[in-house]
Amino acid sequence: MFSRQVARSSSALARGFASSARSNRKVAVLGAAGGIGQPMSLLLKTDPLVTGLSLYDIRGAPGVAADISHVNTHSEVKGYEKDDIKAALTGAEVVIIPAGVPRKPGMTRDDLFNTNASIVRDLAEACAEYCPKAYIGIISNPVNSTVPIFAEVYKKKGVFDPKRLFGVTTLDVVRSSRFLGEIKGADPKDIKVTVVGGHSGATIVPILSQTAQGKDVSGETYKNLVHRIQFGGDEVVKAKAGTGSATLSMGFAGARFTNSLIRALNGESGVVEPTFVKSPLYESEGVEYFASNVELGPEGVKKINPVGELTAEEQELLKACLPDLAKNIKKGVEFVNKA
Repeated sequence: MFSRQVARSSSALARGFASSARSNRKVAVLGAAGGIGQPMSLLLKTDPLVTGLSLYDIRGAPGVAADISHVNTHSEVKGYEKDDIKAALTGAEVVIIPAGVPRKPGMTRDDLFNTNASIVRDLAEACAEYCPKAYIGIISNPVNSTVPIFAEVYKKKGVFDPKRLFGVTTLDVVRSSRFLGEIKGADPKDIKVTVVGGHSGATIVPILSQTAQGKDVSGETYKNLVHRIQFGGDEVVKAKAGTGSATLSMGFAGARFTNSLIRALNGESGVVEPTFVKSPLYESEGVEYFASNVELGPEGVKKINPVGELTAEEQELLKACLPDLAKNIKKGVEFVNKA
């Protein structure tokens, strides 16, 4: 989808760049020199809808910006590090945050919590001060906890708007369409799998029954496919043998989500992406944030779509998801509000 949208945007660009330039969409990437930040920033540089790209990291971002700035697209790129976060965030309309440490073999997303929670809290405080009206996309793991951390900081600062805060779970959908395509011998671009819940392990719930190519997958094939979707990150961590995690595919997914969000901000209708947001769907069960298909609009979250009809197997997956997700959310909330 991202590539097709970029192609369409490129056609619009050929007809006249001024029509896109008037939107003047400045995107800030926090953690731009990291394993996710670099490929995602490169993809954002190639997106005609991004007219300004602000790259920030504690070190290395000016070099990444200098490198990416040589790509022959119209957007301007600037890099910032250490104490320059005010300049990096001022004027940003969209902020995407992949900052944090990557997973290593044997680590779960929860193992990342102590380090990444502090990073996200500090970045949330900076965003609340310098770009409180920006639309925020959180990639930093564990997303199930870091999104609530960001929200709690914003609440304390008096600037929280649930329609402007997103956990980027797009990679789960990207993986689902790819893995199902492999089984069916079909082009992944023609497969759309709804994935709900959270963004780690058993909290990831693929709704294969709602996809034409997935509704007849059963038995061991079904179980193996669900497991691979839920734990696809482990596959990459193991293959990289301690040198990293799913950075390139996550960079792609982050760029796709950003593209979708900007298209919606620009007034395009019918833009739907999976994302982890403050949601009423399972709030009565203690789950304040939940990923589902969300229609995006100029206000950010326009409509949160219901999960829809589930098979018995999917109902069991959702049943297993909700208690874990509630614990993850609570952990994030308590991190900010602890005495």
